[in-house]
Amino acid sequence: MSSTFRFLQGVFPVTGAGLDKHALLDESLTYEVPEGRRAQVLYFRGGNASDELVIVVLVRDGVPMRWFPIGAKGDVHVPLRVVEDVEAGEVLELHLAAPTGLVASVVVDLGLVEV
Repeated sequence: MSSTFRFLQGVFPVTGAGLDKHALLDESLTYEVPEGRRAQVLYFRGGNASDELVIVVLVRDGVPMRWFPIGAKGDVHVPLRVVEDVEAGEVLELHLAAPTGLVASVVVDLGLVEV
């Protein structure tokens, strides 16, 4: 069976509602595993242009799966060493949590392989 790479990526504006309140960053950052396939998340890269910590949260079927804190004016690259299968029909989303009132931009790049 062939594998296909998928990416959830882009630059997005952020308005913070609290570090403990994550929400979908953008509708384009949603991925549903097609029927007859499964997927694995391979890496996350992110950048934060603000002066405050932000947190990108990978959510699987509404439940947080991984948390990626990104420091002020910082960036991260997290190659995931422990990967798990995401089954057909399951939905992955990238959410973001930021301090209340923060207005900034973030860069995200989530790499997946679909098999």
